[in-house]
Amino acid sequence: MLKRVVVTGASSGIGAATVRRFTELGWQTVAVARRADRLQQLAAETGAHPVQCDVTDEAQVAALAAEVAATGGAVGLVNNAGGALGTESVEASSNDDWRRMFEVNVLGLRSVTAALLPVLPAGAAATGWASILNLTSTAGHAAYPGGGGYNAAKYAAHAVTEVLRLELAGEPIRVMELAPGLVHTEEFTLNRLRGDAEGAARAYADVTPLLAEDVARVLVGAFEQPPHVNQDLIVLRPVAQSSVFHTHRGPLAPRG
Repeated sequence: MLKRVVVTGASSGIGAATVRRFTELGWQTVAVARRADRLQQLAAETGAHPVQCDVTDEAQVAALAAEVAATGGAVGLVNNAGGALGTESVEASSNDDWRRMFEVNVLGLRSVTAALLPVLPAGAAATGWASILNLTSTAGHAAYPGGGGYNAAKYAAHAVTEVLRLELAGEPIRVMELAPGLVHTEEFTLNRLRGDAEGAARAYADVTPLLAEDVARVLVGAFEQPPHVNQDLIVLRPVAQSSVFHTHRGPLAPRG
């Protein structure tokens, strides 16, 4: 049975961890990202098929879809590519930052999905099913000060996921969303804070956050469910984080 999945944003963090987890469970993976050197390292480690692609470039996305089709097709897509820029207020933030966040988190997701939707039914014909999972964020379900552009982009990605599920009703393609809370990866917060390493470290101080591997286990687990099971929305947080506004810092201890 064909078990081949395309993972965008695969060069680091959750994307790379997801490729590794799929590989552990016997899946073939197509690892997609902009950074060729990182992709080659991941391919050497996991056997993934690397494809250098900027998801905001429609010509590159079309070439990605053609390569996936020509090299064996796929029954799964993980739209993981994304990111945040800045923590300024709506008043003080930059349209350039907002534009970049929408391009990668929303338009890139749409472009990759649209390009691969004609490929997935061929895989579904062979296996009986196909899956799409969009990695969003709890920032797409609860707004917070300084979230502005990132909140808006992830809310939009959440809406696109819901619309896609309605549009594909009746087809053997399940559409899922995974919305993580506080996740410690090597680049996300550092990029958001424009290289401020001390500020990035403070975000995770005195708390046990999720790791990329934690998210990958849950994500791949959704693909491993029986094909009639659709986990429409999975919200994943560390125990210390009860909402986007409430993160307990310090040891966790029972009442007493």
